Amino acid sequence: MANQEVVFPPDMAMPGSSGRALFACRGAASTSLRSAYRGAPAVDDHYRTRPPPAPCATSWVVDAIRASSPARSPAVDEYAAWTRRHPSALGSFEQIAAAAEGKQVVVFMDYDGTLSPIVADPDKAFMTGEMRAAVRDVAENFPAAIVTGRCVEKVYSFVGLPELYYAGSHGMDIKGPTSNEGTTAAALLQPALEFLPVIAEAYEALVERTKGTPGARVENNKFCLSVHFRCVDEKSWSPLAEQVKAVLRDYPDLKLTEGRKVLEVRPSIMWDKGKAVEFLLQSLGFDGRSDVLPVYLGDDRTDEDAFKVLGKSGHGLGILVSKFPRATDASYSLQDPTEVMEFLLRLVNWKRQPPSAAPRSRV
Repeated sequence: MANQEVVFPPDMAMPGSSGRALFACRGAASTSLRSAYRGAPAVDDHYRTRPPPAPCATSWVVDAIRASSPARSPAVDEYAAWTRRHPSALGSFEQIAAAAEGKQVVVFMDYDGTLSPIVADPDKAFMTGEMRAAVRDVAENFPAAIVTGRCVEKVYSFVGLPELYYAGSHGMDIKGPTSNEGTTAAALLQPALEFLPVIAEAYEALVERTKGTPGARVENNKFCLSVHFRCVDEKSWSPLAEQVKAVLRDYPDLKLTEGRKVLEVRPSIMWDKGKAVEFLLQSLGFDGRSDVLPVYLGDDRTDEDAFKVLGKSGHGLGILVSKFPRATDASYSLQDPTEVMEFLLRLVNWKRQPPSAAPRSRV
């Protein structure tokens, strides 16, 4: 696909939004993003600046994976202390509604572990029909996007809702809503386009190198790769992590991060889910506005980048989906996708209420 240009026609609006919508056309050089991203250097220049390589000792990788997917339930006191710092978004809904009153709410959602349960086979991470209906209701009432590590095509096959924005590959492949079910959405932004050949090569190398580890699986998410540990015996985690590291020594343009029993291989550019959220808010004309409330729901370490962005802005809410206490920049918490669905439905019901009927809180 050719480099993409981002254009903002005033007559196109995202569902539930009064702001400008995004539209992409082919054939323009990536420098055209300079004007679309409010004077920032073009993606090819600005985001090619690579951060210093992070230490990637095998023990650190395995410890991080273990910490992101704890096997034991926390002590009651530990969990109670954590929920005081990150209270339930359901129990605190009236406070959230009060914060959202008179504002444009924008909803961002991770997929795996947030809209669907974490499952052993990543190809079977299906969302329920009830969750799909809830997400459709959200998209009808608010600007809404799925922000995921999955490739756009895969997550769209799970969600199947053309009215959403999709930011796949940890935000490195952003596509807009489509007007018709059969229409292919144009790419709005692909800051790692030049890395596709090296990612494809690394994928083949990782598949070959890890094929002797029972349960290991390498998933090609287009602009990033996922090495799944979920079905691997814990005794084999360190050897598998070492295999992945050994492959990546031949690919200095790629970096290694960790998630929930998964290792993520990504281009070494300064782009993540937080940058994707910033891009969408800015492109829609919502950035820096006190009358806009972005809400981000996610369960993974990669979602922390989005939580940090919203925390720094001072007018966004991060909601961590987790049954276990862990360090997070999120403001609130939910335990699992079932609670996520309940929260989304309450948000839609709040939006549909006349202003006089909206719940009030003593905040």
